[in-house]
Order: sequence, then C-alpha cells, then structure tokens
Amino acid sequence: MKRFCNILIVFSILLTTPAWAWWGGGHDILTQASVKTLPEEMPEFFRAAEKMVAHCVYDPDISKERSTPHARQAEYGEHYIDVELLKEHPIPEGREAHIKLCAELGLAPRTVGTLPYALAEWTERLALAFAEYRKWPDNPMIQHKCFLYAGFLAHYAQDMCQPLHLTIHFNGIVQEDGTRLHAGIHEKVDSAIEMLRLDPTELAKAQKVEAAGDLMPAIVKQIKAGFSLVDSVYELAEDWKDLKNPTPALVDFTNDRARESVRWTASLYLTAWKLSENIKLPGWLDRSQNDANMSD
Repeated sequence: MKRFCNILIVFSILLTTPAWAWWGGGHDILTQASVKTLPEEMPEFFRAAEKMVAHCVYDPDISKERSTPHARQAEYGEHYIDVELLKEHPIPEGREAHIKLCAELGLAPRTVGTLPYALAEWTERLALAFAEYRKWPDNPMIQHKCFLYAGFLAHYAQDMCQPLHLTIHFNGIVQEDGTRLHAGIHEKVDSAIEMLRLDPTELAKAQKVEAAGDLMPAIVKQIKAGFSLVDSVYELAEDWKDLKNPTPALVDFTNDRARESVRWTASLYLTAWKLSENIKLPGWLDRSQNDANMSD
C-alpha cells in the first residue's frame, strides 16, 4: 500500500510541473535593485541601465506562452529544480550530466527541472558579451546584448531564491493520495514582492556584493540554502492568504528573500564581469568590421 501511495505522489508531480515565477513586477523590482547595488568596478554603461535590464527580465516568462509551443517547451523547465527527485544523488555539475542522471532515474529532465544549468549558461553568455565590450567598448549593439543576457540571468537567479522553485511541494504539500495541502500557495509567495510594494532603492542598500568563486558550486550552494527554507514557507501558510494585511513574520520573510535575490543576482553580474577579463574571443570575430555600417 505504501508503495502504491508513493507512486500516486510521483504521478501527481509528473502531471503538475510548476508554471510560476516571481510576478513580473517582482522580478522588475529585484532586477532594478540588483543593478543599483553593483560596485563601481562594473562598467558604467551597465550600472546606469537598471530600467533596461529590468525590461529584459520579463522575457523568460514571456517565452512560456502557449501560443509559442516550441519556445514554451524549451523554456518551461528552466525555472525550477525539484531537489527531492534526485534522491541521494548530488546536483550534477552540468546539463549533460543532469540529462544522463534523469535517464537513469526514469524521469524527464523537464520533470526534475533544469534551473541550475539555465543560470550557469546565461552567466557565461553574459561573460562572453562583457568580453566583447572590453574589446569594443563603444559598440552599442554589444551593450544592448549585455542587457538582454543580464535580464535572463536575473530571472533565473531570482527564481532560485524562491524556495518553492526548488521542491516537489511547489504549490502545496503533496499528500499520499496525490492531493496538495495549501494548494495555491505558490502564486501568493510569487506575488508578495509586488503586493508589499518593496522598493528597489531600499533593497539595494547595505548589500555585500562579491563575485562567486567557482560558478557551479556557488549555484549548488544557493539551491541548498533555498531548499532549506521550504518548511519556513509552509509555516506561514495561513499568513500568505491575506497579503493585504501582512503579518510581521511574512514581511520579514519576504524582505529576506528579496534581499538575497538582489545580492545573488548582483554577485553573478560581478562574476560574469570578472570571468570576461580572461576570455579569449575567437580570432575570426571582428565586431569593428562587422558592425561598421550599424548606423545605416
């Protein structure tokens, strides 16, 4: 009987993969704050572009629209990782290793989620764009590319700081019969930053922004820290029901997650900038020649 109940739980998870993220306005607030808090060693063009980067942070969610099924299929699993489904296995170091492990476990990668790899890959893409900026600092096309890549990075970094993006209990605690206790909680948590009207300028204050050492170990550490807070989310289950009259505990929790989202996003921007310093671009790439007529 216990085995049958476990099968029901897994089957419920397979049929109900998460579709949420921080509300768009929440991502906007967090991204503006992340750019505002960057140290002066980051390039000025980037530090002055919080509105443009925040504009781009919406794009990963837009890509999940049902009217674009191919983009939706590719994008969907990039926003979460259900840690429990990996069982005793550590989070793999890269996407290919993750796909291989999922095959061994009999699970589709989208079922488990691919958030850590989306974040690592977009951080490295931003590093490449920054490397181009270092070589061609007056090229506006490169700067615009940096903004777009930074928007994608921010979205995934901030999703990683929302604990319900890291668990099978993403929208309620899964019961043995497949039902969910506290169903609907995910949207409440996602909306909190926007509903509480958190201020980007305040969130940017007193942040300690440092570049990550090794990228993937830092990502895994962040996932473990966020996953440890899943129970804390559900301890506030009744509080989430009335965001118009938030309790002090809910406000404190939301502020904590928001500030960590800002710190984490900014640290990855700085990480990408530092990585770009040692990137050797391919010899065939000559933006000065390729973009010579960009004003035409």
